[in-house]
Amino acid sequence: MSGARLDEIDRKILAELQGDGRMTNVELARRVGISAPPCLRRVRALEEMGYIRGYHADIDARELGFEVQVFAMVRLLSQSERDLSAFETLCRDWPLVRECHMLNGEIDFILKCVSPDLPSFQRFLTESLTAAPNVASVKTSLVIRCAKDEPGVPFAVVEERAAAVG
Repeated sequence: MSGARLDEIDRKILAELQGDGRMTNVELARRVGISAPPCLRRVRALEEMGYIRGYHADIDARELGFEVQVFAMVRLLSQSERDLSAFETLCRDWPLVRECHMLNGEIDFILKCVSPDLPSFQRFLTESLTAAPNVASVKTSLVIRCAKDEPGVPFAVVEERAAAVG
């Protein structure tokens, strides 16, 4: 469903929850300018329609001892739908893989991985990832630092698109 089909109140609700998913419904209603009961109904409808997939805490991985972050670029031997799906299933089962994206071009998948240390990541790389069925090659890049990690969508752009459509 297109974001343009949402009204201004729905978009405000999404923007506010993206910024702070822990606020109470009363506070959310106040911020978007409606009363609490219709606000709650709208939030539930946004959840049911799939606009809101869940609520998560923003955990600092380094504070929990995950000092290593790596991007792994994976090429597969076969790109049949069955083989692509099988690889995605493996990725869901590997705890160190936090994100898995299928790409077009030379690389089939890019994985965002976290690990407590380099030896742990190396074990995962050699014993799991490169040893997985259908994996042709893996290239890795160690993250030195992160300049930006912004979850969600840019709501200023959503509002510009809605104004252009409306």
